[in-house]
Amino acid sequence: MAIYLDNHATTRLDPRVLEAMLPWLGEHYGNAGSLTHAFGREAHDAVEEARAQVAAAVGATHREIIFTSGATESANLAILGSAARPGRERGRLVSWQTEHPAVLDPLEHLASRGYDVQLLSVASQATDAAGRIDLASLQQACVEGTFLVSLLLANNEVGTIQPAAEVAAIAHGCGAVLHLDAAQAFGKMPFKVDALGADLVSLSAHKFHGPKGVGALFVRRRERVARLAPRVFGGGQERSLRSGTLNVPGIVGMGVAAALATAEMEADAEAMRQLRDRLWGRLSERVPDVHLNGPALAARGLRLPGNLNVRIGGVDGQTLLATLGDGELAVSSGSACSSASPRPSHVLRALGLDEDQARASLRFGLSRFTTIDEVDRAVDLIAAAVAQLRG
Repeated sequence: MAIYLDNHATTRLDPRVLEAMLPWLGEHYGNAGSLTHAFGREAHDAVEEARAQVAAAVGATHREIIFTSGATESANLAILGSAARPGRERGRLVSWQTEHPAVLDPLEHLASRGYDVQLLSVASQATDAAGRIDLASLQQACVEGTFLVSLLLANNEVGTIQPAAEVAAIAHGCGAVLHLDAAQAFGKMPFKVDALGADLVSLSAHKFHGPKGVGALFVRRRERVARLAPRVFGGGQERSLRSGTLNVPGIVGMGVAAALATAEMEADAEAMRQLRDRLWGRLSERVPDVHLNGPALAARGLRLPGNLNVRIGGVDGQTLLATLGDGELAVSSGSACSSASPRPSHVLRALGLDEDQARASLRFGLSRFTTIDEVDRAVDLIAAAVAQLRG
């Protein structure tokens, strides 16, 4: 049976989530915007229940949750919507070189239109805190006219967890709002928007055992009110920030998945951490010249519990994946959103790895469904493939 260890790309739909979604894929097919009859009203009520579940999971109010198609759309709405506010001057936006393309690409678009976009560097691979941001450089970058700071809370390749609350204090001090890309973080670490100081938060259901094609954007409506201009126009759904017919089955699934992720986060995280450490320990024993990319595993709070990124000396990651074959072991050599690109990982390059080292790297992502047997068999497969290539 194939082993799936690519849970940063997507996660298996939890059977409990699927069970909750099925009625909304069949007999309950009303449009949540059609409130003049029972079919529409029951769909509307299901959406609002899911909105309350997501809100409770992140410590928000239901009015602060806007449903989208996923974290990419949410990040685009947060960034482009902040820039497009009426009366907004072409001020400064601050982010980092290791962000996901869902953030880097809209920032590049704004830079081409005359906005001042600053991409800061992170700690190099030479440190135990590889990939962590430097708060002093952020303080210097947050000058007058800065209106948005966008931070990837947990990196999708090397798992680095950032000090969001400290970033928020600096951002708010210069009058900016903080957008957190929490696609990888939510469900794997303690997460409440007030504790993190977040004003905008992007989420994607399929990263925490929910369905694909649905996500959410937290838009703060209390204290520091975050104001956005819509990017999609039409029927005025989602408080006119994201028009379009709502994906009722997906939204129901996201609500249940968020509730499960919150309730089971602590147990899931500890189980993934133990399996991740076992995976690294056995790889270190079986594969010569294997090195860890990203923060030290022993430093709790610096790395996602289910993340492992390694480089294997003298072995190209893509070649190793081809040697393993499609049907035996699913891992990746970088971000799923950029896997079609022949370029080496921009994250690993930002950490100071050269092109050959970046290309020699593999990313493992564990989940609540990963087993000890799968970890041990994965090591056997990789060790055999590396020996074959080196031979």
